[in-house]
Amino acid sequence: MEMDCDVLVVGGGCGGVAAALAATHLGARVVLTESTRWLGGQLTAQAVPPDEHPWVETTGTTARYRRLRDEVRDRYRRTRRLTNRARRDPYLNPGQAWVSALSAEPLEFRAAIEDLLQPARQRGLLTVLLEHRPEDADLDSDRIRSLAFTDLATGDSMIITARSVLDATEEGDVLPLAGCEHVVGAESAATTGEPHALDGPADPTDQQAITWCAALEWRPGEDHTIDRPTSGALNRSQPTPAALRRAQGTPEPYAFWHDYRAGFWPGPQLGWATQEPETGAAMSRPLFDPGERDLWSFRRIRFGGHYTDDVSDVTLVNWPQIDYWLTPLIGVEPADREATLVAARELTLCFVHWLQTEAPRPDGGVGYPGLRLCPEVAGTSDGLAAQAYVRESRRIAAEFTVLETHVGVEARPDADRAAGFGDSVGVGCYRIDLHPSAAGRGYLDIPTYPFEIPLGALIPRRIENLLAAGKCVGATHITNGCFRLQPVEWSIGEAAGTLAAFCAQRAVRASQVRSSPGLLADFQRLLESTGVQLRWPDQLRVQVR
Repeated sequence: MEMDCDVLVVGGGCGGVAAALAATHLGARVVLTESTRWLGGQLTAQAVPPDEHPWVETTGTTARYRRLRDEVRDRYRRTRRLTNRARRDPYLNPGQAWVSALSAEPLEFRAAIEDLLQPARQRGLLTVLLEHRPEDADLDSDRIRSLAFTDLATGDSMIITARSVLDATEEGDVLPLAGCEHVVGAESAATTGEPHALDGPADPTDQQAITWCAALEWRPGEDHTIDRPTSGALNRSQPTPAALRRAQGTPEPYAFWHDYRAGFWPGPQLGWATQEPETGAAMSRPLFDPGERDLWSFRRIRFGGHYTDDVSDVTLVNWPQIDYWLTPLIGVEPADREATLVAARELTLCFVHWLQTEAPRPDGGVGYPGLRLCPEVAGTSDGLAAQAYVRESRRIAAEFTVLETHVGVEARPDADRAAGFGDSVGVGCYRIDLHPSAAGRGYLDIPTYPFEIPLGALIPRRIENLLAAGKCVGATHITNGCFRLQPVEWSIGEAAGTLAAFCAQRAVRASQVRSSPGLLADFQRLLESTGVQLRWPDQLRVQVR
């Protein structure tokens, strides 16, 4: 089969959805593809509530991102039996989590996204193709003519021709297919000049841990203990760490993870001891402690206290204990990639089993058998997320690359704010937050100033009609740590979708928009007219997050 469109958006995560909304708003015909059965990426399939800056309710996001947040809250008010207090709260936080101002269930984010996309579908401007994986690209010199996809449900092939192609995938899948120059892993300080980049050569295996999240309900007095995970539990081949297991004489996953301890970690993987991200010091959070920042309320996505009837709490397990860092995910052989994903799932199941059976309790006992995996909340058969949470993507070799020296507080000793960009297409704010890596490095968590997103970071140096619309933006391994979060990914996607439609209307290339003062000014006015914020308010520009 063949299709053609103005804008092809590959990847249906936060950036892809935002790009599709922006481009169709301007009348472009858009095809949005996604390799899984879910739109929403981090918010839905990966089951990660949004990590946002502290001013998110009033500034520092786009109007469409705020509309998504409003729609999620409205869905709870329409469909749930909430207390009057919860229903009237304009800043309702469904999970009452302390890490996120809008910690909600993946299926509610998914429904809200579908509602936002529906008008464009009804107008005939948007076609959504789920379970379609990009396989190949047909190029005419430095321009992508079409992409070939496989329908994973039927095995059929699809050729899609487009004027502009946007890569909004979780791992930058289009870049190698199109021969687009890109970076994987960590750069050398000799190349980027960043204080926290590698002292030695670049390391493509230095990729942040992935995490396979899980939804857990608390039902005290009941027993929901899952079986001890074994190699056959997932009916998949043995993952890469099997060699490590054999070397230690522990051939099955639970025994391996029970005894495993990374050299930089303060305790066994299955345990309460973790690292304080900012300092690397050992720390431990209790599972339940209502007066403290405990693990249970950390990413809780359903708070029973909001309901008039008897509703149990549900939390989203995205905790350090299930970060999988033994092997890299990107740039490896397909079998090794699959093995990494299997091992990440195994780790999560092992940790859940440990919580239920062996986790030390304050009363001197062990185990919390009342913790129940929630398939109905995760939208899956087993209560684990539909997809692994992938923090780090391939990144384009862009016309402009955002460095630590542009946004990091320590890296800007003579400044009191982030670098300003004349070609700003959005704003963001989050700490540089790097999780332990497959190269054996621990946390890197350092402050940033509220920053701007430069247009040059969306544009590859060579491929003319390809744009970054998500985590494959022109950032480094270091600045990926503040560009990978949901609202920033959304802003990148919204800018890319608007740019693709603008280029189609003006019959110009993205690089021409950036290099022409007149075109750039017109484009930035267009962004602002649709609710995109290009600068931080003066009083916030110097605040540190």
